[in-house]
Amino acid sequence: MTLRQDIVGNAMQMAIVNLRPGQTVYCEAGKFLFKTTNVRMETRLSAPGSGGGGQAGAGSGSGSGGMGGMLRQAMGTAMQAGQRMLAGESLAFQYFTASGGEGTVGFAGVLPGEMRALELDGTRAWFAEKDAFVAAESSVEFGIAFQGGRTGMSGGEGFILEKFTGQGTVIIAGAGNFIDLDPADFGGRIEVDTGCVVAFEEGIRYGVQRIGGLNRQGLMNAVLGGEGLSLATLEGNGRVILQSLTIESLANALKKAQGGDKQGPTGGLFSTHAG
Repeated sequence: MTLRQDIVGNAMQMAIVNLRPGQTVYCEAGKFLFKTTNVRMETRLSAPGSGGGGQAGAGSGSGSGGMGGMLRQAMGTAMQAGQRMLAGESLAFQYFTASGGEGTVGFAGVLPGEMRALELDGTRAWFAEKDAFVAAESSVEFGIAFQGGRTGMSGGEGFILEKFTGQGTVIIAGAGNFIDLDPADFGGRIEVDTGCVVAFEEGIRYGVQRIGGLNRQGLMNAVLGGEGLSLATLEGNGRVILQSLTIESLANALKKAQGGDKQGPTGGLFSTHAG
């Protein structure tokens, strides 16, 4: 059952979700805006499909191995919550269920920018950057995907990704404006700033590569080009969503506006700020 939702607004978009009686949507803590009075709100440590009681009544113990089943379930929930904490994600999820009629819930991201509703049909997962997740219907499973050590450690943002599987609607948010690309339309591979990747379909190969070598031009790119030492690479055939504003560039702009980053004409290592 597709989630009925409307994305409204321009510079700071919101998702207005209309729930059918008994329908449930969940969000990451901090993304909720408002709800009608007939929508029940619960806060839980587990996500749907995680085996930790994402649906009401999961802890009834019937057919689940009694006390042993409940203990395994509790341990699984604790491990998943710990994994999310390690990844810098919200510890808990908020669940909203309409009762006694249709209900409405509003959600938003945390940065000025766009939102997008992705429809999962069960054949392909979606991966997204940290904090991109806003809300999803309960048939969508939320997980954490860790990129391989070398790739992740050099890529910064690429080390930990959110993963969405199952069937249904998931709503994501990013900074600035979105652009949809398919690497297959550009020779099968694109290279982007690591902070510009919002989400991509399963089947896209994500990696991080160093910009040039440790030579004069490589150092010029890193120090003066503003891109650091690495670029994200996206290969294959599938949908990729990029954002026009990175969190790092927004933070630097705010810092500069507050007079806390009085850089010289080249910035970076040549900052004139004395502390």
